This record gives sequence, C-alpha cells and structure tokens, in this order.
Amino acid sequence: MEQLSFAQYSLVYNSFSFVIAAMGAATIFLFLNRSQVAPPYKTAVTISGIVTIIALYHYFRIFQSWEGAYAVVNGAVTATGRPFNDAYRYVDWLLTVPLLVTELILVMRLPGSEGTKKATKLAVLAVIMILLGYPGEIATEASTRWLWWGLSMIPFVIIQYELFVGLRASIEAQPAAARGLVSAGRYITVGTWFFYPLVFVLPMIGLGGTTAAHVSVQVGYSIADVLAKAAFGIFIYSIALKKSQFEGAVAH
Repeated sequence: MEQLSFAQYSLVYNSFSFVIAAMGAATIFLFLNRSQVAPPYKTAVTISGIVTIIALYHYFRIFQSWEGAYAVVNGAVTATGRPFNDAYRYVDWLLTVPLLVTELILVMRLPGSEGTKKATKLAVLAVIMILLGYPGEIATEASTRWLWWGLSMIPFVIIQYELFVGLRASIEAQPAAARGLVSAGRYITVGTWFFYPLVFVLPMIGLGGTTAAHVSVQVGYSIADVLAKAAFGIFIYSIALKKSQFEGAVAH
C-alpha cells in the first residue's frame, strides 16, 4: 500500500466526493427532465440517467474503500492494511461504457435497423476494450501494462473510427437544427474517452514516483468519468430536447 501525504489523500478523497455529487445531480436532472423530450428520445435520456446512477453507486463503493484503506490521525495518513478495491471502477466501466455509445446512437434516431446494428457493434467493441484493459490495470510490471494497453487500444481506435467515419452520412441526415450538436457529440465522446488511455499510462512513465502516479490515476479517472458520463448525459439530453422541439415544430 502506498504511503500518502495528507494532501494526496485529501485530493483523492475530495475527487471521489465530487464525482458522487456530480453523478447524483446529473441523475436527478436527467430523470426529472425526461418528460421534456419526445417519446423517440426518452430511451436515450433514460440510459443517460442509468449510466450516472450506476457510476454514483460504484463511486460510493470506491469512496468507502478509500476511507477503509487509510486512517488519518493528527494529520498523518497511515495504511490500515485493508486493500483499496479499484476493481469497482472496471465493473462500472463494463456496464456504463457500452451504454454511453448506445445513448449517442439512440439520440441520432437512425432509420430502420441501422441504429440497432451500429449500437450493438459499438457496445461489443466497448466491452472488449474494457476486458482487455483490466489485466494491464492490475499488473505491476510496466511491460505487461504496455501490452494490455496496446491490445485495448485496438477496439478503442475502431470505435473512434466508427464515430467519425462510419456515422458521417448519418450525421448529415440529421435535422439542420440539431446536426451541429450531434456532430459535436462525437468530438465530446472522443475527447473525454482519450483521458482514459492517457491516465492509464501514468504509472508506466514514472510520473513523480509510484505514490504520485497512484494519486494521479485516481484523480484522472475521476475527472474523465464526470466528463464522459455526467456532462455527456446532459449533452445527450440537450440533443434530444433540440430534436424534439424541431420535430414538434415541423409537425405543427
């Protein structure tokens, strides 16, 4: 167990607390405002809320594990001997990352079976990506971590390609009022997702030693999750609302 300073312990502690608050607020917002969007987009908003509530639960468990792994006495942080369970994070990703790509496809409302096929393909790739990343995350040797990082980047790159190239024609077919938002959704997905492989490599490049890398990973993943889940969920709601308003205006 890494020996942490009080500042390092508090930084991670407060990061987890912030994520819990962000996920809770996003969940409440999404479910309360679900009624504001047209029926075809309610599923996308519902999935966004499910993503944030799953993340809320797992971050609560991560928070509890962090508190149990360390004790603070007179400003000094000591390990309690209880291991910090970081596996909660990968369980969370295994559930939420496939849903993240699904909600983007659903809010686009692709014609016929195209949406189902595209969402299924991206969800399966997301699951493979997470499963390939976990052995590297728990590995202690840098060479092993690099190996699994490289393998997990294969489905990662394919997903990014599908978002930018595979969905190009579908985005062009979106209503003009929402086309810009839908297109921006791809960039937000790519931008937030790139946090994860970057944070993953911090321990391999020896950033400030083992302890500093451990703290950086926890804070980095926390920031990435807030952006990729809570913030992205609100963005999905914005797209759904814009398209609902446009389609309602056209219908009238």
